[in-house]
Amino acid sequence: MNDLTSALVSALPDGRVITDPDVADSYARDRTFVPPGRPLGVVLARSRDDVVATLRWASEHRVPVVPRGAGTGLAGGATAVDGCVVLSLARMTAIRELVPQDEIAVVEPGVITADLDRAAREHGLMYAPDPSSYEISTIGGNLATNAGGLRCVKYGVTRDSVLGLEVVLADGRVLTTGRRTMKGVTGYDLTGLFVGSEGTLGVITAATLRLRRAPREVATIAAEFTSLRDAAAAVSAIIAAGCQPSLLELMDRTTLQAIDDWKNIGLEPSTRAMLIAQAEGSAEEMAALCETASFVATSSTPEEAAELIGIRRLAYQAKERLGQCLVEDVCVPRSALPEMITTIEEVAARHGVMIATVAHAGDGNLHPVFVFDRGLAEPPEEVWAAADEVFRAALDLGGTLTGEHGVGVLKKRWLDLETGPVVAELHRGIKQVFDPLNILNPGKAI
Repeated sequence: MNDLTSALVSALPDGRVITDPDVADSYARDRTFVPPGRPLGVVLARSRDDVVATLRWASEHRVPVVPRGAGTGLAGGATAVDGCVVLSLARMTAIRELVPQDEIAVVEPGVITADLDRAAREHGLMYAPDPSSYEISTIGGNLATNAGGLRCVKYGVTRDSVLGLEVVLADGRVLTTGRRTMKGVTGYDLTGLFVGSEGTLGVITAATLRLRRAPREVATIAAEFTSLRDAAAAVSAIIAAGCQPSLLELMDRTTLQAIDDWKNIGLEPSTRAMLIAQAEGSAEEMAALCETASFVATSSTPEEAAELIGIRRLAYQAKERLGQCLVEDVCVPRSALPEMITTIEEVAARHGVMIATVAHAGDGNLHPVFVFDRGLAEPPEEVWAAADEVFRAALDLGGTLTGEHGVGVLKKRWLDLETGPVVAELHRGIKQVFDPLNILNPGKAI
């Protein structure tokens, strides 16, 4: 332990700082292949005061700080940089308040997303955002990337459920943004600015979140198609008909095959795509609109519905079994979904790359996953070339590089294609205001 880390240990209660290099390295990466730097140590924060003390120390000594939740990120946003301190918020797990009459909750960043939803359901409410990693990801990580999830087609992304934040700034000052009310337009929207900022502007230590009434009745369908484009066309038909699904998910053959090889779901040889949809009330109209499907099943019990949705939640783990994954999350206008799906298939064939695609199809958010050999340090050239074509195609269709995973480090090479010089200049200006020493998650997001 050197003088620098000794000062950090002295500034915090006993047991908060890890300096053992091997243990610290276990906190240095997220769920990507991105090689992390070597941190000086790890702070296991248990309170806002721990975060304040850490950032005051970091500002004084100009040490980079990389905030971290559960490490489930898919863009390299929580990977350590050399000489940093990793600030883990995973032990800040309190649900400080849950107020059913106001339909709000105040929670700390280490709360597991699914745990908040379960707590809300005890009062007939729910927490709407539900990324596929909801059983292991934290609210803080969801806030950092503005995560979406399966229900975002109806309820929006994380930002749509955030009313206010408690944030510790780079110099240790505490900022409170937003409100506890459903409406409020006083001043600039600092709450919205922090959500999705990937830990580059401040460290969120609490959030006031909007809860929703849990639906009393839902119906779920699973439709199998012999063509991925037909499945995408069914998505367009469902949206155009005004069905208002609460969940509309699409999986391609490669993804389904990976799940079947792992869990034996009884995949038919002719099935090239599966659409899983859920509605609050009846799903009959959605089922009828899947007119080109080879098979449509409708759940008759909550258990059957959970099994159908469970297939979708297995998608990423199944693909991880095939090799290392470059996971992307382009988003296009919903009307462009069939064209984007076709483009991804063509790119995979042209470059000889395995691309397994799932989509939050109801809002045009696709997750093409590029699978490559596990022994490689990073994706081979043909994978990067294929990813480049996919990103450019999404932008040409009026879309975006990332719908919910964030830029992190993996998408920075394409960032200028979407933002342009004026936006880049403003991003740097905002960063300078909040973090003039550039110690908060440097090298990420912008």
